[in-house]
Amino acid sequence: MSSKRLGFFTRLLDKTSAQERYRLAAAQIIHAEKLGFDTAWVAQHHFHADEGGLPAPLIFLAQVAALTRHIRLGTGVITLPMELALRVAEDTAVLDLLSDGRLEIGLGSGGTPSSFPPFGLESGERGAVFGANLAILLAAWRGENLGTAGDNHLYPSAPQLAGRVWQATFSVDGGARAGAAGDGLMLSRTQPRPAHALDLPLDAIQNPIIDAYLDALPDGVEPRILGSRTAFVADDGHQARQLAEPGLRRQAEHARAGGQILDGDRLDDFIAAFDVHLGTPEQALASLQRDTALARVTDLAFQVHSIDPPHPYILRSLELIAETVAPALGWTKSSARRADAPTDHHDTVSQERI
Repeated sequence: MSSKRLGFFTRLLDKTSAQERYRLAAAQIIHAEKLGFDTAWVAQHHFHADEGGLPAPLIFLAQVAALTRHIRLGTGVITLPMELALRVAEDTAVLDLLSDGRLEIGLGSGGTPSSFPPFGLESGERGAVFGANLAILLAAWRGENLGTAGDNHLYPSAPQLAGRVWQATFSVDGGARAGAAGDGLMLSRTQPRPAHALDLPLDAIQNPIIDAYLDALPDGVEPRILGSRTAFVADDGHQARQLAEPGLRRQAEHARAGGQILDGDRLDDFIAAFDVHLGTPEQALASLQRDTALARVTDLAFQVHSIDPPHPYILRSLELIAETVAPALGWTKSSARRADAPTDHHDTVSQERI
């Protein structure tokens, strides 16, 4: 079996200004590259500073592309119903050239329901609009004529991007659609449980999605399955729990306000409800190894959300994941990943500084 690819997923949720959020997130990605991570992913969220803080992921990744050399840069995800598909095609085509072909494009139909009306949409329309916009995006990348009047083809051309699409989904039907299209499958770090089965393990929900994806994948197309997981790894397990509690309590309040049913109000209840893996490398690894879906993915992507610890602890968590956790889950650092990326030495922390 080939080595899994290792990714870092950042949500830009530090308690600071937007400018400083972007600086810290870029520093984290630079640090991940230095450690040998294969990919870095950013999410798109409109309007809500406490849910993601980044409405323009392609602009942000253009800056990161200039600061890195090897790590692949992905969107996880662009909320395509809210976008003008031709502009996404043009922006991604330019960004892929600027990054020397390192762009991966994760797409989704979701998003906070209240974010849709300012874009002239209702949340219930998102599935149909996503399908229509995806068709336009793919046609543009593939070089098809984009109008009835004149010879309008995407410039710069970007046929390669049609093979780098990832679809995010919570459902078996979504997994089948991604597979039938030959796209990558993006699995969330957590997802709500049915009201009658609040203790259902995440892998019990996601393994059927993987099954549907693989069953629908055309012959000869290599599967691309990304499993995103919340993992906060620290040298001190007790300290990891202390740092985790404020963020997980905020997540619980937000989830309940949105109608999600949660069982219990202790830290361990939140850890279970949101599928969090935390503690020392040994503790986090033991938890992750119980997740059978991770054994089936081609790509592992770790994020600290919704713990959201201070920046130095995120850097240390990345180090411990690369040193101990990810290798035990099937990742092998590529010899092509050299530690020669530009680095802000003020953001590289040692155990002593933490």
